[in-house]
Parts: sequence; structure tokens; C-alpha cells
Amino acid sequence: MTSLIRDPLLWILLVVVLSAVVAGMRVRRTNMALRKQNDDLRTSRDGLHGECQRLHMEYAALRSQQAHALEEVRRDSEAETKDVLKSWMRTLQVLADEQQRSISDLAQQKYGNDPQMLADLMTIDHTNGQFGRRAQGIAALCGGWLGRRETTASVYDVARSAQGRIKHFDRVQIHTQVNVSVTSTAVEPVAVVLAELLDNATNYSAPGTPVEINIQAVPTGICLIIDDAGLGMSQEEKDRAAALLSPETSVSITSLGNPPRVGFAVAGVLATRYGFKVSVDSVSPYGGVRAVILLPESLLTNEAPEPAADAAAFADTGRPATGPRSAPMPAPVQIIGTTPGGLPKRRRRPAVAVVPEPYAQEPEPEHDGEVTASRIGAFARGTLLGRNTTTTEGSQDQ
Repeated sequence: MTSLIRDPLLWILLVVVLSAVVAGMRVRRTNMALRKQNDDLRTSRDGLHGECQRLHMEYAALRSQQAHALEEVRRDSEAETKDVLKSWMRTLQVLADEQQRSISDLAQQKYGNDPQMLADLMTIDHTNGQFGRRAQGIAALCGGWLGRRETTASVYDVARSAQGRIKHFDRVQIHTQVNVSVTSTAVEPVAVVLAELLDNATNYSAPGTPVEINIQAVPTGICLIIDDAGLGMSQEEKDRAAALLSPETSVSITSLGNPPRVGFAVAGVLATRYGFKVSVDSVSPYGGVRAVILLPESLLTNEAPEPAADAAAFADTGRPATGPRSAPMPAPVQIIGTTPGGLPKRRRRPAVAVVPEPYAQEPEPEHDGEVTASRIGAFARGTLLGRNTTTTEGSQDQ
């Protein structure tokens, strides 16, 4: 026994065993501490994850509230802008109509015997007609109305009215074999939409190239087909045009660019409001754009327009009126009553304008008086055909 106690190997073994026990206890304590720390970290992580999710939810809620608030501000701003523009456009339309009345009075009463002065007045009125069309378009975009017409007009006369509202009216050729009329409520909107499409066609095609309007009957109504010889449209431009021509929501004024391009937007708003269709996704036979207006049967009638205008022109000239080579000359504005709110009702400019006829040129008359009478007679025809378009304040079912 004593020998064993004195054996150094035993003591070394004991030291090793004690060291192993101490090390094991330390490892155990370390493991326990690490486990506790890991549990604490996991708990902290779960808490932070929950806090992060809560912050994300609050952030999403704040973003949603911000987006809703911004959208509401945009809507309010858009509505206020449209109200202001609509009011301004109504004023400008009235001023344009009053200017047309002045030109009409000057042409018929003061300078009717002066062919050169009459031609100058018609040129001025043509510019005024373009101004009025732009005011009409902006008013339509802002929720305004174009007026109410009490009589029908032939599809051909509607096309000629649109022709007379653009700058390069002399490039437009109208071809039709259709003998139907457009209902009174649709005459003005169809003329405005067609004028916008013609304006695009003449502006985006080479100067001097013709722009054709072909009026054709289809099983569902009438198509007015506009073909130009321009460069056409890219797919992106076609997609944008399709969105504007079939708007699912109201068109934003601020989304039309600077300067604004309002042609397709005006066409889409009026087509949606009055129940016809407009498309520009086809290629014309000349490589340009083919625009199509489809008028359903509900907007067409076999009722013939009033012949009073032609009779009046015949009475003024002593022979049938012929189309002068001049710009359109609309009818004057008249105050015809008041609305229930006390605001004045005014007569608008005509839906049918005086533009060049596609007939062969007549032989020169023998006397200058006959030339003047012929021009004034044609002028009267263009003005009288649309005297029953009435502008009323505020929206109404038209």
C-alpha cells in the first residue's frame, strides 16, 4: 500500500483524472451558459422578428394611407383643374361664337358685295373655327358638353363639317355612297371626333398628300374610314392610343404631356359618352394610319335633314348654292332663354361648315355680281344648316 502511495504514476493518474473532472464540469457549465445564451438570443431574435413584422405592417399601412391621400389630392386637384378649365373653355366658346356672329354680320350686311373682303372674312372665320374646336375638345375632356342639336344631318354633311374645322382642309377628300343621317344628339360629337382624327392625319403626313374619308355601310352601322400617307404608328403609340380611345376611367389632364396631345383623348371621351367606337390600329393603303369611326345603328336615322338651308341659298342667289373655295362660315350666337338655374342658353355655331365641294369647277359667270351672289348663297347654306345647335350651361342628357 505504501509503495502504491509513493508511486508517482498514481499521483499523475489522479491529477489527470481530477483535471478531466474539472474540465468536464467547466465544459458542462460552458455548455449550459451557451445554451442559456442561445435561448436568450433566440427569444430576442423572435422578438425582433415580431417587431420587424409589426414595423413592416405599420410601414405598409402608412404607405397605403399616403398613397390614398395622394390619390385623393390628385383627384381633387384634377377635378378643380377640370372645373376651372371647363369654365374658361365655356367663356372662350362663347367669345368664339360671338366672333363668328360678327364675321357673319360683316359678310352678309357690310362686305357681301366685295369678293376679296368676303374671302378674307371666311379665312378669318376658318381660323376662328379651329380655335372653337380646340375649346370644345378641352371642354369635353373636362366633363363639359358640346351642345344639343335639334335636327339631324347627313353623314356627308357631318364629314364636311369636320373637314372645315382643320387647318389643311383642302387636302381632305370625301367619298361616300351612303345616304343616311346622323341623329341630332350625335352630329356635333361625331364632327368633333372626326375633325381631331383629320387634324392628326394632316399634321403627321407629308404636306400635299391627300387624306381620304371613305364612308361605308357595315352590318352594324356606318364606318367613317380615314386614310393618310404618313409614317404610321409604332406598337407603343398604338397601345397608348387604344388606351385613350377606350378609357376605363376619366382621362387625366396632366397625363397628356407638355404640350398636351389631346386628339385621341378627346375622341375617346366623346366616343364613350355618346356610344360609338374609334380605332387607329390599322395601316392605310398608303402606308400611314387608318382611323375608323364606327357609328352604330342607334345613332343613325333615315330622316332627311331640313331642306330649308338649300332653299334659302337658292332664294338668295337665284340658283343652287355651290361650294366656294374658302373656309367654313358658321352661324351667329343667339340668346334663346335661360336654364332652371337662371343661366343663359345660347345658340352654337353650326355643325355643317362651308368647305370646298368635290365638284368640277363651274364656268366663270359673266358678271361679278353673280360671283358675289353665288359665294354669299353658299355662305348662307353653310350657316343656316346648323343654326339649331344649342349650348346649355351644366351637364344634361344629350
